[in-house]
Amino acid sequence: MSNISDSSVIDSLRRQMSIAVAKQVASAGNVANIDTPGYKTKEVTFADALKGKLAPPTNATYPNARAASSGLEVTQQEAPDLPVRRDGNNVSLDREMLAMGRAAGDFAAAQTALAAKFRLVRYAINEAK
Repeated sequence: MSNISDSSVIDSLRRQMSIAVAKQVASAGNVANIDTPGYKTKEVTFADALKGKLAPPTNATYPNARAASSGLEVTQQEAPDLPVRRDGNNVSLDREMLAMGRAAGDFAAAQTALAAKFRLVRYAINEAK
């Protein structure tokens, strides 16, 4: 028997969608600043997102309550080791389009799994009548 509950699956899918959105926002910001002199590429890494979600809840009033950090707090950081152009900018349009495509794929996969989960719940409710 599995210890994985429906709520933990839904929370994991929601986190995956939130991380994908954060990555798309970072890439969109990079593309928007592609011609800004001195701008450094920002990225969201999986390790940062995971570390933020694995942090213990900091709710002293209700220690058994779920963390209020259900809204994913992901930080952006400068991408290391990218070639810099003469104007000091290191944004690569190809790299950003690839990152946005990957993030869109991650979001779509989580969305599909979440929709399937809700279809199962709807089916169970309708069949119980």
